[in-house]
Amino acid sequence: MTKPPLADVPVRTADELTARWHALLGEPVFGARALWLTWLDDGLMVPVVIPVDGVPAVPDRPMLANLADMCEQVAAAHGLLLGHVAMALCRPGRPSATRDDDAWATALREAFAGSDLTWSLHLAAGGAIVPLVDLPG
Repeated sequence: MTKPPLADVPVRTADELTARWHALLGEPVFGARALWLTWLDDGLMVPVVIPVDGVPAVPDRPMLANLADMCEQVAAAHGLLLGHVAMALCRPGRPSATRDDDAWATALREAFAGSDLTWSLHLAAGGAIVPLVDLPG
């Protein structure tokens, strides 16, 4: 029996999204900060994964405004009207959320406040992947 490609397996729950990040990131141990992005359309993953290397410990508003705009452009290019952008904040260190990680979640909430896209955020660090902002129900 063969396994279907990841793009053919729908992601419907927060646990399934965490498992998908494990499949995409492998052993999540990172030496530098990065933000990984992928998009879902009705649970199916668009065949686009974008790593953004060198992200700061705490994001600034102009960077996040550009990020939200880019996410909407990618969604539009793939015909996603009400898509979902799944993000993984990858960093060195322990897999427990820090104040900086919480600042990312808060800043992303503000950046995507006027967007038609839903979004989620996982933390990938220290060999683990944990949700910081869950996939919307």
